[in-house]
Amino acid sequence: MITTEILQKSLEQVRPYLQRDGGDVEFVRMTDDGIVEVRLTGSCVSCPMSLMTLRAGVERALMLAHTEIRRVEQVR
Repeated sequence: MITTEILQKSLEQVRPYLQRDGGDVEFVRMTDDGIVEVRLTGSCVSCPMSLMTLRAGVERALMLAHTEIRRVEQVR
């Protein structure tokens, strides 16, 4: 089972890449069916590439680290 602390530590791995461009990511929650909800903040909110960042960056990193994760979704 993945805990909130474990997910927070996993997000710490991708956070520097987002922060370099003025953005960030916050963990919101993980559903029982393996969907992780995150909130993009800072410059990521208005960036036209934020969906790519979410899928190719955040989602990929979390799914590679944790086989229980099925998808990462952005919430507002």
